[in-house]
Amino acid sequence: RKRGILISMSGKGNCYDNSMVETFFKTIKSELIWPIAWQTRQQAENAIARYIDGFYNPVRRHSSLGFLSPIAFERKARKVS
Repeated sequence: RKRGILISMSGKGNCYDNSMVETFFKTIKSELIWPIAWQTRQQAENAIARYIDGFYNPVRRHSSLGFLSPIAFERKARKVS
């Protein structure tokens, strides 16, 4: 609290509190972490950073965007406006 950070939770027993984050972690584990036998923790950390910045955020299709990638969604939105 002294640093201005507040915990955001809707209440005890609400399974939807963390659903988006849990989905993200399931995706990254099944698509990147589990299929590879990493030699070092640093290799895994670097791969995770590349996955998030280079694929998951800009390229991977997201159901919340009508199964478009964020890049395709932005292009489509620009054409409409």
